[in-house]
Parts: sequence; C-alpha cells; structure tokens
Amino acid sequence: MNSAVLPSSAPVPPRNAQTDAAWRALHEAACAPYRRAGRFAWHFARGKLGRDPVFRGLLERGGLRAGAHVVDIGCGQGLLASLFAAIDAQAARWPPSWPEAPVQCSYTGIELMPRDVARAEAAVGDLPSRPRFVCGDMREVPLPACDTVVILDVLHYVDHVAQAALLQRVHAALRPGGRLLLRVGDASARRGFLVSQWVDRIVTMVRGHRVPPTWGRTLPEWIAVLAAQGFAVQPVPMSQGTPFANVLLVADRAPALAAPSPAA
Repeated sequence: MNSAVLPSSAPVPPRNAQTDAAWRALHEAACAPYRRAGRFAWHFARGKLGRDPVFRGLLERGGLRAGAHVVDIGCGQGLLASLFAAIDAQAARWPPSWPEAPVQCSYTGIELMPRDVARAEAAVGDLPSRPRFVCGDMREVPLPACDTVVILDVLHYVDHVAQAALLQRVHAALRPGGRLLLRVGDASARRGFLVSQWVDRIVTMVRGHRVPPTWGRTLPEWIAVLAAQGFAVQPVPMSQGTPFANVLLVADRAPALAAPSPAA
C-alpha cells in the first residue's frame, strides 16, 4: 500500500538546483498560512520546516503515498498538514527525481497542547483539504483507521509501558500494508542524544509548555518494541546537518493476505 522507497537501502536522489528550488517553493507556501496565526507561529513554522531535515527528507526518500489518510500524533501547530496543502498546489512542478508526490492526502492531527491546536486551527484549519485537529492525550484519543501514522519526536514523553500500548493501538488502526513513520532519539549515541534532549527542553519552554520527564531507548530497543507489536522495521538516519542522534523508524504493517484459490 505504501511506497517502499524510503528505507535506508534505497538511493537518495542527489540535490540540485531544480530540487532546491522546488523545496524553497514548498517551504514558503507551507509557512505562509501561519502569518495569520501570529508572529510566533510564523517564525516557528519557518524555522522548523527549514531546519529540520525530516520534512524534506520524507519527500526526497518517499514513504508518504498519494491519497493516504495520515494521522499525525503530536502534530503541534499542524506543519505537516500545511506541507500537504503546498504539495497539492505545486504538484505540477514536482521534481522528476523525487518519488511520487503525496497529493490529495487527508489529515488528522492529535496534539495535547491547546495553544498549539489553536495556532493550527487559526493557520490551516480552513484549508481546502479540511485537516482535522484533535486536542487530547495521545494515550487516550481514539485513532481512526488510516494508511499512515507519523510520530515525530514525541513518543519519549510517555513511559515505556505507555509507549508499547500506543504502538499496539497504532498497529491496529493502520490498514493492512500501512506504515508508521516514527522518529526517535538513539540513547546509545550519548552525545547526540543529550544534545537533542537539551534542545527539546528549550523548544518546549519557548512554546510555553512545562518540560515533562522523558523515557528514551537505544535504537535496538526501539526496533524490538516495534517488532513485538507486529511491525517490520527499517531504520533511516534522519538528523543530517544537526548535532542530534535522531533516527526515522519505518515500521510497516503486513499487507493483507491474498485469498486462497478455490480448489480445482
């Protein structure tokens, strides 16, 4: 169901003037709606979309398929919803070296912090794609049936038991062949992991939230907990250009089994 391009064994298209221009146009279009949500929302969108390698990386490597229902857990102010809208508007100029454009995706964002949900609604709530935002705890909010779940840098905010329980619910919500895109910090890369934790705390405070405790895991431990829930997992480095130890775990639910042929 989902594109198999993203895993680390696949070649990454080289960047050139055409792909750089395409990304700049997407970045500007995705940031523009946040002007009406206030200066903080706009500056945060520009910085996060521009400096975090995961957003451009997902487009260059694939992994988000056209027409998918995407559930974004810990969505913040809905940056991924705005990026999807920018992709729809600029699909005709999609670089041919990139995998298929993830156009016409439907989107549900889940976010604990009311202020972030308010910024999301103010900026992108009335987009033509009509993204849906739910303010609630990811441990409790019902997950709709979907094709893709995205969890970027938030699962470590709940304890290990809650992590496993949420991943079990994600597996159940994904349709056969669906994909979880989970970015985590690798606690075994001590320096990069500590830097990411420090920056995470600062960003949390700047966004006006208290800093909660965190529960990290090493990369083998993350892979093991995903495998225990029934996922096939491949790690993809996703901290290029940063001092962090972030890894994107591409976790696929098995496709539906073909019906057996009738006996002759």
